[in-house]
Parts: sequence; C-alpha cells; structure tokens
Amino acid sequence: MTSGNAEDPADRGGSPGPGSDAASATDAPRAAETSDDGEEREPPRQQRSFWKELPLLIGIALVLALLIKTFLVQAFSIPSDSMQNTLQQGDRVLVDKLTPWFGSEPERGEVVVFNDPADWLIGEPTPEPNPVQRVLSWIGLMPSADEKDLIKRVVGVGGDTIECEGTGPLKVNGKALDESYVYAGNTPCSMDDHGGQFKVTVPEGKIWVMGDHRQNSLDSRYHQNDENQGFVPVDKVVGRAIVIAWPPTRWATLPVPDAFDQNLGAAAPGALGLAGAVPLVLWRRRRLLGAGDARNGRVTGSGTAR
Repeated sequence: MTSGNAEDPADRGGSPGPGSDAASATDAPRAAETSDDGEEREPPRQQRSFWKELPLLIGIALVLALLIKTFLVQAFSIPSDSMQNTLQQGDRVLVDKLTPWFGSEPERGEVVVFNDPADWLIGEPTPEPNPVQRVLSWIGLMPSADEKDLIKRVVGVGGDTIECEGTGPLKVNGKALDESYVYAGNTPCSMDDHGGQFKVTVPEGKIWVMGDHRQNSLDSRYHQNDENQGFVPVDKVVGRAIVIAWPPTRWATLPVPDAFDQNLGAAAPGALGLAGAVPLVLWRRRRLLGAGDARNGRVTGSGTAR
C-alpha cells in the first residue's frame, strides 16, 4: 500500500466523477439560461454566414431589377446620330415606362422609344452583344439585341396636320415651329422627293415622329408607303426618354422644347361649325330687331333723323 496525497481524477487525465461540477458542465446538454429572476432565456441564435445569404440577396436584387425594368424605368443605348445634338451615339437614356400603364399617351415634343412599327430597321446591322451584355439582357437590365427599338421626337399626335414645304419651317396645324433643337446646319424640312415634302393628318391612336438630325434620320417621312403610312401606333411606344444617365459628363434631362408650348391644338369640326354659326345667328338677330324697331316708329344706326 502506497502512501501519498490523493489526486483529483481531472488532474491526471481521468474522467471526472459522476457527482462533480465538471461532469454536469460537459456531459449534459446545454440548458436554457436562467435570469436572476428565475425566467428562462432562449439561447442566442447563430447568424447565417454571408455566403449563405448571398444567393438570397442576389435573387431579391434580380427580381427587383426585373420589376423596375418592366414597370418603372428602363435604360436604352443610343446607337445612331439621328437625334443629334439632343442625343449622341453611346448615350444611355432612362425611359419612363410607368405613366403609359395609367393610360398616358405621347405628347408633342417628347422624345420617345418605340418598337419598330413596320420593319423600319430592316437591313440594319444587329450589334453582337458581349457576354456581360447577354447576362444583363437576360435578367432584364438591358434590352435584348433581338429587340428592334427606335428613338425619335413626337411632332404630331392624333388629329394634327403636319406639313413640310421647301426647307421649312415645319408646321403643326398651320403654326410654324421654331425648332432650335434641330441639328446645326440642317433645315427643318428636306428638299427631296422621297418624303421630305409632305402634308399629312395624323389618325387617332397614332403619332408622327421625326429625328432632330433632320438630314440623317429615316423617320415617319420616309416610311409613308408602309402599312402604317409612316405613323407609329401608340401601343408601340415603350415610354418617354426622361434623362441622359450616362456618361456622367452628358447628364441632362429631356424636357419638351418651348416650340411646343404654344397652342398647337387642331380645331375640332364641331368647334369650327360653332364658330361659323355664331356670326350668322348674330346677323339674323340684328336684322329681326331692326325690323321690329321700324314697325315701332324707331330707327337705329347712324345717319340724320328727318
């Protein structure tokens, strides 16, 4: 029998005794914490790792981007010079797609994006998108390369009569426009026989569009032989371009020019009839009153009484 001090089993690497505090701390499942007043507390939940939450965040962002692109605004790139100097090649514009959902229709002077109404872009080269552009178009952040969209300025709406004679000015319902936005060196109208000289009345539900670079824009003037006679159906309009968003040095809004602030409305046939009838009614009324005065022994008007 060997004498000596008794060692704690934990000190020599053995298992703690069944009644020890160490056994209750390591072997028993972790119990809910108890507060000083005796109430149990739930153990704190472990936070998800960033990498587990990342796919969810990306999914939410893509859904929001798709909703914004479908119902609110969409970015479009300008590939041509037809709207110079208002828009330049490479500009990115944001197009308002919300207001058409509430029945708003294009108005004179607005710059609008519209789907190709009748093969206006036939024969035009289709740009080949890079992989990044393909991904962005697939999720809806960029228009697809297969989409055929154009951008022009609305010059006339349903009921308007648009006219170009000689080099201009362009007339809307007989009123000349002071088009300061037309590309420098261009005339408002073109002296050619392929559509530059015209006088048309816009049907209801259609618009007449022209580019600001008048001598470099194949717009409504040059498609008068298509199925829509050059007019663009309102339901083909994607929305109004409201701002140049890129590049930053080109940032600007796209308001309606002052040329369209004057009263350009076409007089309705009923209004014209009423305007013509008023003088006739007044003349007949005056004649009847004059006859009545003569019967009563009175005379009206200038002259010398005898």
